[in-house]
This record gives sequence, C-alpha cells and structure tokens, in this order.
Amino acid sequence: MFRALIFDWSGTLVDDMGPTLEATNAVLQRFEQPPMTRDEFRDRFRLPYSEFYEEVLPGVPLEELEEHFREAFRTSGHPVTPLDGTAEFLEWCAAHAIRLFVLTSMDVGAFEEQMHAFGFADHFEKTYAGVLDKRRVIHGILRDHGLRAEETAYVGDMTHDIETAHHGGVTSVGVLSGYDPEARLAAAQPRLLLSCVKSLHAMMESSRRFRAPGAPAAGERIEIRKLRVPARVGVPAGERAAPQDLAVSLQIVPQVPFGALADEIARTVDYDEVAQHVKALAADRPRKLIETLADEIAASVLEHFPAAEVAVEIEKFILPDAEAVAVRTVRRPGDSGGRGG
Repeated sequence: MFRALIFDWSGTLVDDMGPTLEATNAVLQRFEQPPMTRDEFRDRFRLPYSEFYEEVLPGVPLEELEEHFREAFRTSGHPVTPLDGTAEFLEWCAAHAIRLFVLTSMDVGAFEEQMHAFGFADHFEKTYAGVLDKRRVIHGILRDHGLRAEETAYVGDMTHDIETAHHGGVTSVGVLSGYDPEARLAAAQPRLLLSCVKSLHAMMESSRRFRAPGAPAAGERIEIRKLRVPARVGVPAGERAAPQDLAVSLQIVPQVPFGALADEIARTVDYDEVAQHVKALAADRPRKLIETLADEIAASVLEHFPAAEVAVEIEKFILPDAEAVAVRTVRRPGDSGGRGG
C-alpha cells in the first residue's frame, strides 16, 4: 500500500499527554493564568503551537515559553510511553522494506532522548524535530529522499498533520490516539481515519496479502456499470446545446482491501458518492470530446476518493449503425495522463 511512512511523534507513536499537560500548566501558572483540564487542553491546543501560546499568553516571547516548558516537561513525574503496537509496527515496516521518517514539532533534545530510550532510532532513515510549521518542510523531505507522493503517507494525530499531508500531496492518515478530538480531526478530511497506528499496521499487513507493493489489489474492484450521466458533449456546437445521456462505467481498485474494512463504509469507496460526483463533474461545463470527460473523471475520482486505480469507460449513442461509441482510460495516482485500455 505504502512504500514510505512519515510519522508525527507525540500522540501518534508515543503517549506524552501527561507531561505535556503538566508542563503547559506550569507555564500558564508562571504567568498567573489558570491551569487547564485535560479536556480543555485538547479542545484548545493546536499546531503550530506558537499560535496556541499567542492565544493563551499573548505577547510573551516564544523562546521564553519554550524554556519554561522544556524544564517542566523534563522534571514531570508523568511517564512517556510508546503507544500500544508502535514497536511491533516499526519492526514490521523494517522487515518489509518500508522507509520510515519522523516529522515532529517536539523539542529536538526531548525527542531524541525518547527515540533512543525506546530503541526506535534504527528504524528511521531520517528524523526532523523542532519543526513548528511542518508544511514548510514536507516537500523538501519528499525531494531529498526521492519519495513518490502517491506511495507515501503522513501519519499524525492533529489537524496540522493532515494539512501537512494535503500540502505535500501525500496520503493523509489521522489517528485518534493523541491530541485532537475525533470531530476536529475528521473535519480536516484525512484520507484514512484510524484509531491508532496498530490499526494502520493491521490494514497494511492485510493489504500485502492481496497485492505486492505498488500493484493493485488482485481481484478486488468496486464497479459502477453504465451510470446514466447527462452531459453536453460533442464537436458541433449544436450537439453541445442540450444534454444527452452517456453511459459511464467505472472500475475502482480501493486502497484498503476488503478484508481490512471492518464493515465500515468510511474505509472504503462510497459508490453512491462517486456516482453523484461523476454526474456533477459532467454537468459542470460542456466538452467537445468524451475522451476529455473520461480523463477528467478518472483524475477526479483518484483525487477525491481512496482509490489505488480507476478505469473509466464512456459510451455515447451517436452513430446510427452502431450500438455505441466508447472510450476507456485507466489511471493510477501519479499518472500524468490516461494509459488507455
């Protein structure tokens, strides 16, 4: 499914909510502000954390706040522990040649101390810590390590992580094991929303049983056959003047194999949403060629739905001595144009 994974750290691979909340409250109390409860902190905290501190302690230099936070975090009595399944997942990725990276806003020293203490350092090809705005470095990570966006996912527990994935053009994976509540994380529209990295591990392991890396899932397709789609299409202007019914058929290879869906529609391709999406796209404007419409449908389905591959066939009923005229295109993420078929 993925050849490379970029991980957030706090709330994604490790549980550090206890010392983070304690250190945040220590900073607030130092400046005579009331402490936050755990729920209040989760509701208000966000990344980049400079924005959070500007809201709760306006005008205080970030460098000063970070100094107080680091000291309180270091002396906290709350432990930091790897989240359930983290070690096993990292080992599984290493065994299957999946390249691993970390991109976190966490303090560099504290991050490296934790990473080595947990024995995780050897699993990561490169780590990036102390990054306040992750969107500014995601493209550089892809470029510097030769990562293909369509084969890479960024995994995180906060809205900023999902925004970073979208900005970089990689698959966004949200996990509910950390800081952002489910509603807020879901509102950021991650491509996958899972309970934790243990669920991602199960999904990827199941996926590998169905296909080799980079190949479509063998035998697994979601098909929409001969969807009736009104569209204004034709070379002569008169033919484009009024809608005509086209028959649009789609074969979609889902990113998540059927065996890993857990009977949850949010994990699969919703064929009703696809059908409505295709109709809206066709009605958006007139076109001269059904080839153009086929290519646009394929690209749009890949962009808006969790599809590893899509084939689009359009039939047009125009020749008097033929049942139909048909065009077909096949697209996968990263393709610059249709491959035909």
